[in-house]
Amino acid sequence: MSGHDLLPAVPEGDEPIPNPGLPPHEYRPTDVDHRAEKRAERQVATLFGIATLALLGFIVSYFVFDVGDNWDTIAGLGASNLMLGLTMGIAFVCIGVGLIHWARKLMTDQEIVELRHPASSSDEDRATTVGLVKQGLDDSGIARRPLVRNSLLGALGLVGLAPIIMLRDLGPLPGDKLLHTVWAPGMHVVRDVVGTRILVSDLEIGDLVNCEPEAIFNGGPDGGPLEGVDLQVAKAKSAVLLMRMEPGDITPAPGRENWNVQGITCYSKICTHVGCPISLYERTTHHLLCPCHQSTFDVADAGKVIFGPANRALPQLPIMADEDGYLVAQSDFTEPVGPSFWERDKTS
Repeated sequence: MSGHDLLPAVPEGDEPIPNPGLPPHEYRPTDVDHRAEKRAERQVATLFGIATLALLGFIVSYFVFDVGDNWDTIAGLGASNLMLGLTMGIAFVCIGVGLIHWARKLMTDQEIVELRHPASSSDEDRATTVGLVKQGLDDSGIARRPLVRNSLLGALGLVGLAPIIMLRDLGPLPGDKLLHTVWAPGMHVVRDVVGTRILVSDLEIGDLVNCEPEAIFNGGPDGGPLEGVDLQVAKAKSAVLLMRMEPGDITPAPGRENWNVQGITCYSKICTHVGCPISLYERTTHHLLCPCHQSTFDVADAGKVIFGPANRALPQLPIMADEDGYLVAQSDFTEPVGPSFWERDKTS
């Protein structure tokens, strides 16, 4: 069925403009020569095949060539950038040229006259459009040319795989790092910036102190130094606030009756909404306010949310006093700090 067969019949003399006529149709070599048709089909499949190999080269190059302080080089250029750009460029060029070659040499080459029609389509026009789409699929020859179809699908499949591979550049997977901080049993609570230990007697009713674990200043719990990115991550995750209030004002959560010391309680400084640092404290109500989106937490009542977009209470750090009267952690946080994430429910 040709494009002419799908056009609605127009009575003689009803054309909106005189028919200018069409020049005689010129057949392509692939229309009349079966060998030329097969040769064009192989050429298209070869282009798609080269694209597939180039994309495989892209994936291999991504893992093979080192980047960083000791970059692999080719002709003085960064091997990784060179090969990733070259292989991806070859792949896109071959896919594009293959599609153009397919359209010019193998798809149906038929002139079609289309009369202008009203903006709103009639049922007949819609039916005609569906027929044209089906005819387009038939004219492309994709159903009867499995070599072209399969080679194209292979190349396009790897095009989609390449950016997935590059997601690895977003950084290493976090593993269980979101679930833990550097806090450990017996680790001293120290003042932020200066790193001095805190005696129970140092704090008065109404005080709020920004604190960090002592490991931030003298190394991690395993004795190794914390520096660079590891240090910044540890500081961001383990920052806490110490507050002292009347012991009778505290309503501990079940199982947390011994997490406070003489009215001194300790909570994560990281808002559970989007991770902003909390710093505003109202001593008479024992409310902590996040300045970013006004989430408000009651630290006298297990850090519960009383206002704002946060939907999870502030994590509480269990503390105690050591034999010298200094505040220390009983353990790490018993739940992840900061905003919620997709794996958090497994630890609730």
